[in-house]
Amino acid sequence: MNSIEASIRNTNTKGEVKNLRSKGIVPAIVYGGKNQNQKIAISKKVIKLLADKENFLSNILTLNIEGNSQNVLPREIKFDTITDEPIHVDFLRIVGGAKIALEIPVKFINNEKSPGLKRGGVLNIVRRKVELKCPTENIPDELIVDLENKDIGESFKISSIKLPEGVTPTIQGRDFVVATLAAPTVIKEPEKPAEESVEGAEGTEGAEATAEGAEGEAKATETDKKESEKGDKKEADKNKKEEKKPAAEKK
Repeated sequence: MNSIEASIRNTNTKGEVKNLRSKGIVPAIVYGGKNQNQKIAISKKVIKLLADKENFLSNILTLNIEGNSQNVLPREIKFDTITDEPIHVDFLRIVGGAKIALEIPVKFINNEKSPGLKRGGVLNIVRRKVELKCPTENIPDELIVDLENKDIGESFKISSIKLPEGVTPTIQGRDFVVATLAAPTVIKEPEKPAEESVEGAEGTEGAEATAEGAEGEAKATETDKKESEKGDKKEADKNKKEEKKPAAEKK
């Protein structure tokens, strides 16, 4: 559990709040329980360090407010739309015996010991966070899914995750899936041997040569046919002229 320092703030106008932020201080408020809402101020550096943690909104903190300590749970953090700097935080007082709904992050361990992942399987994460109803005294930091000895085809449901005592999923009535270990979506085909490629190329060249030879023969035959027809025509014309000459001339 983290412990952070905070101070009481007495800001009542937007100008006063803006001036506070210009000094590297983030305004915040503590609410819930039987006590009244309390305005506090926390260092921006501290808030930024906490906000970088994935479980920030599900991690109980101890606020030390000018000598008084109380356990709180971050419920909302607001950021500036331009600078992305934190500008306000809401904290909920932790009251003993109460339950609260929280989104708890899921963590996957022993990936390197999974035979399914080693064989190229894909871990499909359906839920990176699971909403749970938790007692304020027993809020888990994260949910653990162990991938050791897990093979392709495995399905990880909420029932397979060990939950702390008193913690239950907000979704009731079905054993929902958190993740699956699926087969690879793309199967790489083996490359063709180089010899087949060479033989294929040689076959293509042979076919091209045969085609060229056949074309040449066809052209030669056509030429011979034309020459023969031309010779026959000349011979026929000559015979006709001979027939038309006078008999005396023939002698």
